[in-house]
Amino acid sequence: MKKNIELFAAASALLLTPSLVSAAPAGPKTDSVAALRDKALEGDEVAYGIVEGLTTEIGPRQGGTQAEARARIWAVAKLKALGFDNVRVEEYQMPTWVRGAETAETISPFPQRLAVAALGNSGSTGDAGIEAEIVYFPTIDELRAAPDGSLNGKIAFVSHNMKATQDGSSYGAFGPARFVGPNIAAKKGAAAIVIRSIGTDHHRNPHTGNTNFDPGVTPIPAGALSIPDAENLERMIARGKPVRIKLKLTPQNIGMQTSGNVLAEVKGSNPKLPIIVIACHLDSWDLGTGAIDDAAGCGIIGAAALHLKSMDKPKRTVRLLWAGAEEVGIWGGRDYGEKHAGEPHALAMESDFGAGKVWAADFRLPASAAGLRAQIVAALAPLGVVPRRELAGGGADVGAIIAAQKLGIIDLQQDGTKYFDLHHTPDDTLDKIDKAELRQNVAAWAATLALVANYEGELKPEPAQ
Repeated sequence: MKKNIELFAAASALLLTPSLVSAAPAGPKTDSVAALRDKALEGDEVAYGIVEGLTTEIGPRQGGTQAEARARIWAVAKLKALGFDNVRVEEYQMPTWVRGAETAETISPFPQRLAVAALGNSGSTGDAGIEAEIVYFPTIDELRAAPDGSLNGKIAFVSHNMKATQDGSSYGAFGPARFVGPNIAAKKGAAAIVIRSIGTDHHRNPHTGNTNFDPGVTPIPAGALSIPDAENLERMIARGKPVRIKLKLTPQNIGMQTSGNVLAEVKGSNPKLPIIVIACHLDSWDLGTGAIDDAAGCGIIGAAALHLKSMDKPKRTVRLLWAGAEEVGIWGGRDYGEKHAGEPHALAMESDFGAGKVWAADFRLPASAAGLRAQIVAALAPLGVVPRRELAGGGADVGAIIAAQKLGIIDLQQDGTKYFDLHHTPDDTLDKIDKAELRQNVAAWAATLALVANYEGELKPEPAQ
């Protein structure tokens, strides 16, 4: 690995040709960026302090709940104590779903209890629960192919074969079992649905997460089984006898509640330059304490921005967006996009994929910023970070503002090999944070911010991109 990094660093240096660098407005000196990066890598404690404080003093903080409200108060106090500028909350209203009782068991032919968690927006079985025969679908596509009405009075069971991937691409491939499976089953007449959790672990912990129903479709009870329980259920079905289960899920929709985004800034010296927005989400699901999803992201961007603040004042203002209610519908990101659509932005970045090391960088920048890109690549190379050919896509909480203003984007890609072992489970807790990997994230972010926040050229990509 060291040899590969050295070869890559040498190749990156070739990109820093005089023609490229001289074409771009001057930024901070290379040695000052390296010093900032190395200081963060060797000794940053701010990021871990944010994660530890948020998970210890607040814990689970589902969007729209009182716990999330306490998290906003905590975040404002923390960001002010760290010395950020213009710290504030922007509130909005959102419909709120909360968890109730959750039990599942096979009734016949092999009675056993099953570990289950309701999916966000699940309907309720009522206190009595429901009992029905299972109809098994190994994949979401097989559920899609089922005839309309064929599931009347039955409980659909949808499985999948998700595997761990470094870039997290398996989530997009297998996540539809959760994203749209309940909606499809409801349209086909199912009384309820259970799915194999969207995850890659084999702990007896179900993975929750949001699902949505089309307008006019009545939500049905929808639960995720732990992966060991889902596999056990598959083995029961393979015995060839009808399998009946009893399912009890009693969530409630409690109406419109207050959520909000927490904003803070590192003020730039040139108010005429469009700002940079960097995002994480403050809320979490309610099963764990939200350490990797996404207290880690808030720690990373908060610490990196603080390192930037320790330098001379950057040319561009960098705004921190600690978004609310991401897990339950990206409410905070959309609200930010609506409220700030008329305020000039240049570039967006987001950290919302845990605390694994940054291993790659993706860009969506104009051709005129080739020199800036090369400088970032060179600054990240000592951290083991390589550039990819993929265009950066941003993240959920910056998606609305990116769409509104066609912003430049830089994605610092984290290693997600273990992320879906923990995602949306009770295991998402502070002990899963590796301090050294967290500091590597902060170092990558700090170096990148030091370069982009002091770049005065165009950051928005050409329309063709």
